[in-house]
Amino acid sequence: MQGQNQQQAYDRGITIFSPDGRLYQVEYAREAVKRGTASIGVRTPEGVVLVVDKQTRSPLLEGSSVEKLHKIDDHVGAASAGHVADARQLVDFARQQSQVERVRYDEPIGVRTLTKSVTDHIQQYTQVGGARPFGVALLIAGVEGGEPRLFETDPSGTSNEWKAVAIGSNRGDIQEFLEDEYDADLSVDDGIDLALRALNEGREDALSGDGVGVGIVDADTGTYRELAADESQSYIDDIEDAADDSDDDDDEE
Repeated sequence: MQGQNQQQAYDRGITIFSPDGRLYQVEYAREAVKRGTASIGVRTPEGVVLVVDKQTRSPLLEGSSVEKLHKIDDHVGAASAGHVADARQLVDFARQQSQVERVRYDEPIGVRTLTKSVTDHIQQYTQVGGARPFGVALLIAGVEGGEPRLFETDPSGTSNEWKAVAIGSNRGDIQEFLEDEYDADLSVDDGIDLALRALNEGREDALSGDGVGVGIVDADTGTYRELAADESQSYIDDIEDAADDSDDDDDEE
């Protein structure tokens, strides 16, 4: 009973480490990320692809109201997994930092610099009493000096740079698929194909253009844009056609 009371004390105190060095509230924030629908990032020489799962709880819910892809600046986009409202707060903070950089230095903010500013902000909420950690993870994609960059943020305030990464639900299976299928020489189209196929891993429902979001940061133009639902659907149709052709070949054998 005494041990249980001690753990509850560490649960309530965000700034208190448990005897084994754990911050329980940060761990709970990571669990909130795992409960969110998946988001995937794939870096290619031509740019960075962000693909998000926008499946809704009800057929009456407008898919366009699901906020998981965000434009931070002309050259930076982000995808989120976890609490949507928390993501909105971090996205607004990132946009402010980007605008400050443009006003102060008359140049776009570096992707690494932006990510560090965001993670520093996140980390403050793991040390301050009377607040809670952000229950969201972000994928920050952009172009810096003509080079595509892809970073992941964590509720602890940690960041990592990736070639391909997944956050949110079913991360383990998706990440394993990415590790098996990723190639450093992928085109952007191939990156979209890979991310959509990875997202399809473990899903019960079929992918649809309305049920996914696709964002691209183009390395040549240094701009971020999001695909319309019909554009996303065309990639999904190509994947389904390729799968059908593969099944037909297997039957012939």
